[in-house]
Amino acid sequence: MDVEEAIRGRRTHKVYEREPVDRATVQELLELARWAPNHHLTEPWRFRVLGPETFDRLVASGGPNEASKLGRAPTLVTVSVVYTGDEYQNREDLLATACAVYAVLLGATARGLASYWRTPKLFETEAAREILGLEPNEEFVALIHLGRSGAEPPEGRRKPAAEYVSFLP
Repeated sequence: MDVEEAIRGRRTHKVYEREPVDRATVQELLELARWAPNHHLTEPWRFRVLGPETFDRLVASGGPNEASKLGRAPTLVTVSVVYTGDEYQNREDLLATACAVYAVLLGATARGLASYWRTPKLFETEAAREILGLEPNEEFVALIHLGRSGAEPPEGRRKPAAEYVSFLP
């Protein structure tokens, strides 16, 4: 699959088969993240692949619907950014981390896997930060759902580029 096909074909999936993505494939996907653009090659992203014990602890720390929402996909990866303390660099590092997440999503699409970028409120809590082992200078960015699609997602609809592109003199 070429890059344009992956970009246009990527969709948010909310229904997954139960078989987890094998470790080697997860590692390949996360290896793609290191190629995301990042100023000064800070590589500020951190990925944590959730195991069953961590999943159970997160569910227990959340509300009554957490199990069904977190349990949609068989493989979950949290993504955070490590901040330097410099406000300008922090912004660049957050944006670079978002690019790294997108690289993982496109890599998943290219491999025929389904994905979903979520930002659950639960992951902003002190309980979740502790469970995930986030350092004080880390900020949660994404929870990536990965797996084989259990249902076709709705077709992607996007505005034409002419509605948001300007060519300045």
